[in-house]
Amino acid sequence: MHYDRRSFLGAAAMLSAAALTGCGTTPAPGRPRGAVPPRKGGRLRAVFAGGGAQETLDPHLANLFVEASRAKAMFDKLADYGTDVSIVPRLAQGWEPDKKLSTWRITLREASFHDGRPVRAADVLHSYARIADGTRTFRARANLALIDLRNSRAVGDRTVEFALKRPFAEFPNVLAAFGAYIVPDGTEEFARPVGSGPFSFVSFTPGRSLLLKRHPDYWEGPAHLDELEYLLANEESARVNAVLGGQAEYAHDLTPATARTYEGGGRLNVIRLNNSGMQALAMKVDRPPFDDPGLREAMFLLADRPQMIDSVLSGAGTIGNDLFGKDYQYYAKEIPQRARDLDRARWLVEKAGAKGLKIQLDTSAAAAGFLEAAGVFADQARQIGLDVTAKVGNKDTYWADILNEGTICCYRSGAMPIETHLSQRLLSGSTTNATKWARPEFDALYDKAVATADEGRRREIYLDMQRVLHAEGGFLIWGFADWLLGTAQRLHGVANAPANTLDWARFDKVWLG
Repeated sequence: MHYDRRSFLGAAAMLSAAALTGCGTTPAPGRPRGAVPPRKGGRLRAVFAGGGAQETLDPHLANLFVEASRAKAMFDKLADYGTDVSIVPRLAQGWEPDKKLSTWRITLREASFHDGRPVRAADVLHSYARIADGTRTFRARANLALIDLRNSRAVGDRTVEFALKRPFAEFPNVLAAFGAYIVPDGTEEFARPVGSGPFSFVSFTPGRSLLLKRHPDYWEGPAHLDELEYLLANEESARVNAVLGGQAEYAHDLTPATARTYEGGGRLNVIRLNNSGMQALAMKVDRPPFDDPGLREAMFLLADRPQMIDSVLSGAGTIGNDLFGKDYQYYAKEIPQRARDLDRARWLVEKAGAKGLKIQLDTSAAAAGFLEAAGVFADQARQIGLDVTAKVGNKDTYWADILNEGTICCYRSGAMPIETHLSQRLLSGSTTNATKWARPEFDALYDKAVATADEGRRREIYLDMQRVLHAEGGFLIWGFADWLLGTAQRLHGVANAPANTLDWARFDKVWLG
């Protein structure tokens, strides 16, 4: 029962109108002139692409953007990602490891579930045991594999002692992992979910809408809004028209072309969430032709990154330097930006005996911009004598297909800590290693970093690892895309935060004016 453009606009009469109080416009001290001060009241209607009539409110099954936003509205994690993807405490008031970094003690803050029960250590242990069970959860379980749950325990009601399978200095990353939400002890059914988040459940129609109300006893302070309603529309035009027509105040996921059309026109506010997605090509380094490091360097040097940003992202992004996590904690900003050098690229191609080499670049409509990126890069590669041809794959199986097949493909990633990117994609045993980068000495550096308590020394090791990847790795990271949103003029307080971080698609801090 997804809305298309006609059915969404036709349903406007059935959507509840926002109950708004009078708005003030006098700036508070220190507030920019013309800014509307935060105020209570009203219903915010946010429209996302959806997952169909089979969708669930189980936060441990969250995968789509709408599911992630709904989960953070109703539930809390122990920690989450800040705007630089460093870790910020949430239900965990603090954490402390033992000297060996193999046992971590988590202290819970005073918080309550929507039914008034306090959040306790038993709730945390139940939630993590549920997440770790692969028969009941989806993405989150891989992040908890480090925890020895059998030997973890509650120390009173507000302290949890996690035993780890090995020393791990970056354990707070696990607490903030995607989908690692805390539910009440014993919870297995989510028809009427109970969480500790800023909004509580009212009603749900799968594939159509979810209505929530403000939780007055939220530990971080009650939301400004009275109510929050999630609506679904898979067509971008339907999401935009819902805001333009007054049936919604927030439209998630706009294309750069749409943003260009409306930006500055006064009908739709376009909000850019900077640095939300890595844009890359992934070369497999374990097979010809990209087992030749010289040919990989040629690929790095031939890329016209500004042209990729302009042509593929319509300017909605910044250039990359073949390293993940630009501006994130531990990012190697010391490494100079790679400059285009066609002369050296041609020389490297000729040295490798690769002039005229036919290369298949796998791409798909599985992600926005992939088809355009493949076409633009193929044209750039021909300038140094490489015959790159794009092959369009099945969008439904693309991510599984490119993991082990082919030699080079279009690739992207959302926000996560640099440590998580390294562990999930660049170690010999990583399950999502699309470049097939596998070096025992690199694995050893990672093991050394995560077993190092001193953050400064850990930063130095991560810098060494990034120097290696920049020189010889398989990811040609050409840019970082902005995520684009459309909002009504009367919606205020939407944060500029990368997708999948704490303040992205977060509605307890916004208000209607």
